[in-house]
Amino acid sequence: MVLSNRILRGVAAGEITLAFQRWPSPQANAGSQLRTAVGLIGIGEVAEVDPHEITDGEAQRAGFTSAAGLRSSLDKHGRGAVYRLTLSYGGPAPALPPEPVELHPRERASIDRRLAQLDVSSPRGPWTKAILELLRQRPGLRPAELAADQGRPVSRCKSDVWQLRELGLVEPLETGFRLSPRGQSYLDSP
Repeated sequence: MVLSNRILRGVAAGEITLAFQRWPSPQANAGSQLRTAVGLIGIGEVAEVDPHEITDGEAQRAGFTSAAGLRSSLDKHGRGAVYRLTLSYGGPAPALPPEPVELHPRERASIDRRLAQLDVSSPRGPWTKAILELLRQRPGLRPAELAADQGRPVSRCKSDVWQLRELGLVEPLETGFRLSPRGQSYLDSP
């Protein structure tokens, strides 16, 4: 489950206590905690709701000005049923030391193939390793900064970073992105 930075900041500030998500099936469990960029987020109740029964008060607890605005946002994002999640801030997440990652030859070959596919399918040519190197040199780089560096639209740069994130090579920070331990290992190995 992914919560937007707006929601995460609102929960940490105590301004947001609910979230509404549209999912084909529940993607969160009551009583679980998420480790996020702002700290630990506790998930209380998870309940399927009728979007037309969401009140303005609930919408405001979710960071929206009205239930109509919340419903409009839900209509733009995802398919399936609407779920209401009760959220709470659990404080800063304890720091975890980065675990070194050792890539096995088959795993490295798989990453090589996938990056080659991304490079070949791009009209601008090879780009994947250049972005990985840039993130190694400048951890915390935001998509807008990446777009400015490359003279490309921010939406395209976000898409690029997202594809690298799906491969486990990049991870988000509170603002921006950095190489994951897996991405670091990939670049460090021959």
